[in-house]
Amino acid sequence: MRVLLQRVNHAQVKIDGEIVGKIQKGYLLLVGFAPDDTSDKIDYLVHKITNLRVFESEPGKMNLGLKDVNGEILSVSQFTLYADVKKGNRPGFSNAAKPDLAQPLYEEFNQKLAATGIHVATGRFGADMKVELENDGPVTIMYEK
Repeated sequence: MRVLLQRVNHAQVKIDGEIVGKIQKGYLLLVGFAPDDTSDKIDYLVHKITNLRVFESEPGKMNLGLKDVNGEILSVSQFTLYADVKKGNRPGFSNAAKPDLAQPLYEEFNQKLAATGIHVATGRFGADMKVELENDGPVTIMYEK
């Protein structure tokens, strides 16, 4: 499981011009799954993400978490996080979980994030999405489990 986390001032995802998920201050998560991912990996990353302290408590001091700043999460499925570009110029995606496995894992991940009391907006699994964001910092962290 891979999650690219970006601290944002605001973010939204559109499908065919319609906003389907939108947040203010918080995290934009790009989320990808591998064939061997499990609920245990989801639990671990939900804990890490929801307890991460990357918001400023004072200038230059990142000591506050998402709940401390009433932050939100926009979670977007992103199988291309598993792109293999070692050979040639065209990425291969054989390391990514197939949709029939990845979609239930993505839904479980989002449900577990929401169960922590944080507002979670999402894109739509498998859709062609347009993501807009204002990166804050920028602060960008890659999680892999």
